[in-house]
Amino acid sequence: MEGTDSLVSLRKIYKYSKAEAGHLKDLLAVESPLQIRLEFEKNHEWHKKDLLVTMRSPGNDFDLALGFLFAEGIVESDRDILLMRYCQRVKPEEKGNVLIVKFVEGFKVDLKKLERNFYTNSSCGVCGKTAIDAVKCGNDVLPINHQWQINPETILSIPKNLLTSQTAFKYTGGLHAAALYDQNGNLLLLREDIGRHNALDKLIGACLKENIDLSKEKIVLLSGRVSYEMAQKAINAGIPVVLAFGPPTQLAVDLAQEKKMTLIGFLKEESFNIYSGEERIKIVGKKIF
Repeated sequence: MEGTDSLVSLRKIYKYSKAEAGHLKDLLAVESPLQIRLEFEKNHEWHKKDLLVTMRSPGNDFDLALGFLFAEGIVESDRDILLMRYCQRVKPEEKGNVLIVKFVEGFKVDLKKLERNFYTNSSCGVCGKTAIDAVKCGNDVLPINHQWQINPETILSIPKNLLTSQTAFKYTGGLHAAALYDQNGNLLLLREDIGRHNALDKLIGACLKENIDLSKEKIVLLSGRVSYEMAQKAINAGIPVVLAFGPPTQLAVDLAQEKKMTLIGFLKEESFNIYSGEERIKIVGKKIF
């Protein structure tokens, strides 16, 4: 059974302000490591491979694993997976933190798709064009439905909607969110995590389980900035419109423009910036810059 640990923990802290100072109790975001281990058949024998260890908020681990494997192009659907379970042969402190993903018999695991180009900092000197050429997206170019355009007022209504829906964030102020909306700005799904990438993976995984087609007139809102990897995940999942409270990186914009994904950043209740795909936004009588 999937773990349902609490996202928050009550702790004693010391609070200081100009008016007063002292000890009080506060709710903090829980953080713990999750190890994902793969089991797959090769040459009529079963093999095991430790895939990764990620820091995450406990809960929805199956969504996280499924979303990650799909967004990275390892699986095409949840039907590729026979079962998921927590490893029982672990130390007490590791219980519920080692997840085994067993693929169906005959499924071919392409481990090369998991190889990454890691960029240590903003001055690494990586050529953006070379990095983008190396990206393997589920869709070469996202299709544009010219009959579907989003009203700007709908976009402007979304930030307040998310903040009122983020329950764990209200208490801790330390969680990211990835939320799914329809074309009218109605919230369909929400996932929270201490990691931006984890929140998006959880949302994608949940959509796969619920048979929600992310490419059909759907909007995804991210609570933080949009990195190259976040844009890549969204494009691989077929998401046509991504909104974010923070800014995108240059490589994220380049990728969004190449793949024709609508990318909006610095989203506030009164304004937003369009970085790519303005044709999906219904702007009347105003110049797009």
